[in-house]
Amino acid sequence: MKKTLENAAADLEKSFGSARSEFRGDTSLTISPDNIIEAAQKLKKDHKFEILASLTAVDYHPALEPRFHIVYQFNSISKNMRLQVRVPLDGNEPEMPSLSGVYANAEWYEREVFDMFGVKFSGNPDMRRILMPYDWEGHPLRKDYPLGYEEVQFTFNYEDIDKRKPRPKD
Repeated sequence: MKKTLENAAADLEKSFGSARSEFRGDTSLTISPDNIIEAAQKLKKDHKFEILASLTAVDYHPALEPRFHIVYQFNSISKNMRLQVRVPLDGNEPEMPSLSGVYANAEWYEREVFDMFGVKFSGNPDMRRILMPYDWEGHPLRKDYPLGYEEVQFTFNYEDIDKRKPRPKD
C-alpha cells in the first residue's frame, strides 16, 4: 500500500511538478490550478483513486499570494489509500477549473466552496449558491467577512444591555 501511494505521488511530481509533503503519515501534493484536471484524471485512471471524498478551501487572509488553498481528498477503496491535493489560488476573486467532468460529486462540493468562500469553478454546470439564500451578500467563511457582535449580558451590566435590546412592537 505505501509503495503504491509513493508511486502515485512520484508520478504526479514528475508529470506536473507538484510539491510533496508528509505529515503524520499522510501525503499531500501541491499542484497548480492549470494542472488539476489532468492530475485528477491521472489519479482516477492510472492509480485507481475512485472517490473524491471531500473538497474544501482554506483562507489565509490577509495574505494575497496565495490567499486560498483548495483542498481535495482523493480515496482509493481498492488499494486502501488516501491522498490530499492542494491547489493555491491568489487574490480576492479566485477562479479555477471544475472537476465535475472527472468526479460527478465535485459539482456539489464546488458549489459549497463557491457559496462559503467565493471561489468560482469554471466549467461547473450549476455554479449557484447551495447553502446561503440566493440574495445573500458576501461569503461567510472568508476571513474578511464582517462578524456580528452582541455584548454578553451579566449581572453587572444587565440594565444597560436590557435598555438597548430590540423589542417586538406591541
